[in-house]
Amino acid sequence: MPPSADSTTDRVPSSADGTIPRTRRRLRACQECDLLVALPPLRPHECAKCPRCEHTLSYRHYRPAERSLALAITALMALAASVSFPFIRFEARGISNSIQLTDTASSMINFQEPFVGILVLLTIVVLPIFFLCAVIWLQIGLLRRAPLPRSRQIARALSHLAPWMMADVFVIGALVSLIKIAGMASVELGFSFWSFCAFALLLLWTTRSLDTDWMWFSLESEPLAPEGCETGRPAAEQGVTGCPTCGLVNRLSHFGRGRCQRCREPLRFRAPHSVQRTWALLAAAVIFYIPANVYPIMNTASLGDESASTIVGGVLIFLSHGDWPIALIIFTASVVVPIGKMISLSWLCIVVKRREATDRRDKRLKLYRITELIGRWSMIDVFVVAILVALVHAGSLLSITPGPGALAFAAVVIITMLAANSFDARLIWDTRDMQPKMPVALKRHSPYSPVKESEDV
Repeated sequence: MPPSADSTTDRVPSSADGTIPRTRRRLRACQECDLLVALPPLRPHECAKCPRCEHTLSYRHYRPAERSLALAITALMALAASVSFPFIRFEARGISNSIQLTDTASSMINFQEPFVGILVLLTIVVLPIFFLCAVIWLQIGLLRRAPLPRSRQIARALSHLAPWMMADVFVIGALVSLIKIAGMASVELGFSFWSFCAFALLLLWTTRSLDTDWMWFSLESEPLAPEGCETGRPAAEQGVTGCPTCGLVNRLSHFGRGRCQRCREPLRFRAPHSVQRTWALLAAAVIFYIPANVYPIMNTASLGDESASTIVGGVLIFLSHGDWPIALIIFTASVVVPIGKMISLSWLCIVVKRREATDRRDKRLKLYRITELIGRWSMIDVFVVAILVALVHAGSLLSITPGPGALAFAAVVIITMLAANSFDARLIWDTRDMQPKMPVALKRHSPYSPVKESEDV
């Protein structure tokens, strides 16, 4: 077992005025409010939270390497079973069809929707496989007390993969698909369906079992934080910033940029042009959202009669059949969530420009957290289309094909997720009088300068 990440925690004497504690070990700059804090020693099942915004800085697991390794191996076995056996069997009017999990992606590619097909394959198979193999690779090295080659680069990649794995969303999409076609055909769930449900649950547990703080300490140890750091103050005011990947506090160069000395992640005081990039992505999402609702998301052919279904049209169909819970799910995921994300991010981009000292910061941060969390669930409609297109193709008797709205809506989901990721939540806590600790020559070009007040960091 590698040494504990808390074994090096200690304290140095307090500052000269006796009011601000100083320490150079186990410092963390909160990634959501930029407050500089010192992590306390943590026992298993204990967590450390930011005292200002309640963001979880670290959660300590019992035997984290063994826990993550066991879950990752089990999840990988469940995924192997999911792609090896029939997923769903469909029978209508004497014609039957059986599909496997990967057919949901290949069918979209066959119907001239390669972007949607590749997106489905990446989010439910490819990225989870890479994630689980990376976890296994890292934890085996930690258990041997000798990290395997490329462990640092692999650990860096893990921090960026979690939001893009959507096995749990795919399960909900599969259930909605089954209810949608239950009235027109008989459906039989294969062994692959149940194993994929188990895989989605195991993947979620594996993601939450990763003790990032402990893992990085075990991989690369932890050097002392820069001299002169004072806890209880924003990190940018002291010329330091926390690494978003491994958490280490680093002092930036005179140009306000640098690389983490532990994981080599590029660092800035704030994400460059965060507000401008968020606005640009939101504008693109609005543009794509119009055809996503105007054009049909899928087309259904039954005995020679063809009907097109838009997102709102699909909700109305479920309501007419009395399936209001499913209609509510689709309406929330496909209408409320995308529009709510765009409105929320737009409002946040407006209010952070004011940089006013206000007691509403915590509420704005909660809004951002919700916006970032729920965005991926809009993929339900895309997965429903992929499953139905793969399952229902019985020629002129009954078949479902994707419509142009599917591509536009998939683009909306991805772009809004990118917009949420590009927004720097620390801007919510910045005020007009906040000045990063940097040379005068650099401050003239700093977004905190009154002359450049219209620009963000």
